Amino acid sequence: MSREIWTAVDDYFDGALLPSDPALDAALTAAEDAGLPPIGVTPNLGRTLQFLARLQGARRILEVGTLGGYSTIWLARALPEDGRLITLEVDPEHAAVARGSIENAGLAKVVDVRLGPALETLPEIAAEGLGPFDMVFIDADKSANADYFAWAVELSRPGTLIVVDNVVRQGRVVASGDDDPNVMGVRRLVDAVEAEPRVTAVALQTVGRKGYDGFLMALVEDV
Repeated sequence: MSREIWTAVDDYFDGALLPSDPALDAALTAAEDAGLPPIGVTPNLGRTLQFLARLQGARRILEVGTLGGYSTIWLARALPEDGRLITLEVDPEHAAVARGSIENAGLAKVVDVRLGPALETLPEIAAEGLGPFDMVFIDADKSANADYFAWAVELSRPGTLIVVDNVVRQGRVVASGDDDPNVMGVRRLVDAVEAEPRVTAVALQTVGRKGYDGFLMALVEDV
């Protein structure tokens, strides 16, 4: 099995189950035209996140890592009319592209794009009393995953779902001696989740056009 067949399978299911969407397609084009790195979620994961948010009955969503706003649009579309999504982005250019795509999708009144390092923005969100959130999606610099997770728990309620993307790292997460900061960040995250008595968690491995990876889901049981 190879990425070629994984991509072909992704294309097959996307073609059958995920019809072209003008706003989402435009968000991908805007990100590519602006030279943003091609590291956003796939359409399949985008819809998975949307399903999870809908199953949660989410009214308030927190996203750590906006990039071009593609995953933001998927998540925001799961919200009711009076729902709110706060998304955090450290790069001004990424935030500008995301704001344009979010506005183009008709979601500017629902989504609040906050610029700045997330570990500075998260305490501000807590101080403003904007939680608890019903769902948190973490897809930012992996070296700080454990810190983002700790804040996600603090900004949660019993029943909040926390999703962390890119935790398998092509299997490198179990490669002894691999001291890549992203791999080490995932391991610190797993240690933090294991040591956190207020959550129950599971990790799922995935394959697709972006290769071999996976995501972790944690359900907050107590706060």
